[in-house]
Amino acid sequence: MAKNGGEAVVVCSDKSMGIGITIWGIDTGDRLLHIPTCASAPHGLVCLRNQFLVASQIHKHGSVGGGAISMWPLNKPQQPIRSYPLEAIGPLSCTKDGVYLAGGALSGNVYLWEVANGKLLKTWRGHHRSLNCMLFSDDGSLLVSASDDGMICVWSMVGLLDMEDSQSFPSLLHYSMEHKSSITGLLTTSGSSNVVLISSSLDGSCKVWDLVLGKLMQTQVYPLAITAVVLHPAEQLFFSGSIDGRIFVNKLEIGLVENSLAAAEDKKSVIKGHKGAVTALTFSQAGLVSAFEDCTICIWDITNWAIIRRFDHKKGAVTNLAVIPQSSLLSVSNHRRVSNAFGVSSLDKYPQPPNSSKEKMPLLSSCHFLKGNQTTHSEQQICDTEEEFSPAAMQMKLETSLEHRMWATRMAKHVMEMNTHLQTRLLDLMQSGLLRSTSTEMDSPPTKKRETRMFDESPPFQGEEQP
Repeated sequence: MAKNGGEAVVVCSDKSMGIGITIWGIDTGDRLLHIPTCASAPHGLVCLRNQFLVASQIHKHGSVGGGAISMWPLNKPQQPIRSYPLEAIGPLSCTKDGVYLAGGALSGNVYLWEVANGKLLKTWRGHHRSLNCMLFSDDGSLLVSASDDGMICVWSMVGLLDMEDSQSFPSLLHYSMEHKSSITGLLTTSGSSNVVLISSSLDGSCKVWDLVLGKLMQTQVYPLAITAVVLHPAEQLFFSGSIDGRIFVNKLEIGLVENSLAAAEDKKSVIKGHKGAVTALTFSQAGLVSAFEDCTICIWDITNWAIIRRFDHKKGAVTNLAVIPQSSLLSVSNHRRVSNAFGVSSLDKYPQPPNSSKEKMPLLSSCHFLKGNQTTHSEQQICDTEEEFSPAAMQMKLETSLEHRMWATRMAKHVMEMNTHLQTRLLDLMQSGLLRSTSTEMDSPPTKKRETRMFDESPPFQGEEQP
């Protein structure tokens, strides 16, 4: 049983379903848990609110099913929820509140689910090549997808959550083809005034973008392919893992436009000490966490670049890393009741019509069977407490929260439509003013007309007689 305190590192490989997921304690180095039957591609493992692990699993060797998505409650990992999407899913991403889950397919299709009821909200063809990375912005308002051909697309959640037609193609906020090869990593900042996106690629570069405007602010060039990227929690440095095992350290320079810099290869900017490619990077409270092709996972003290702890994953190279609190592994009896209110459902294969949402029977608390005249004050308090934390009450709170989110989405869409209308009207008024100005100039005396008219050399309209 895990101790209450500290952090744990979650690792998995894509080599074989039999390898599964392993969880180690970062402070002690003890193996805390092993979850069998899981093989997940890079960026195919996410953690929902530190309560559920979600992993995409691509079945190899020509299996009929194509793939699956599995969800394990961390306090009951022996009972996974398995879903079988319409096609194999590779990368996954979830919003911070765990409400939405996005997945990218090998075909280039993008899927968006509502986690609580498993409803497939929208699916669309987002890319021409297979998806490599998916990422929600920290506030959940934008979804970023990246593919094997170096294309990065940014989608607005306002448009994606438009429930009028789940099959319609969503409006693309902006896209980029600046990278010349496969995207290997995406991450965003949360504390700066600009919402910043950092992308890494096998073309040997990392690029820093203004996520909202799609503006390139910084390009960092390296001597070889970059396979992973992670941002320091203070958001001043980012670490780029390379194909030869080196980890480059660079400052995040916000405000530089198209500034191409070469990474200096000295002891202060390069971490060395491994053979094989860097396969995954993340951060914990203890320091930088890195996984390598030589089947090792290392915890680094970034002040002196020393390895604090090393784990050997002898079953295969790690493709995914995640850091969770060890308290997430406690049994149900040791959890507060409210912490288990967050629930998930199996994920739908096909989009459902807007009026065919899954109905759930409300669960009545035992206090509903007590007659009002027979309950004492203390009994009433117990009943109120049971009602507040009952599954039915928590489900109602979740549904109310989702209703509020959908209302805010509709209002945001309405405001955007009004802005578009106002911009169109403004352009019409400006054009009308220019036409009136041109008409006034044409009615002025001939001598002045020759000075102000700009279109004297243009040919006359067809059918007009020349003087």
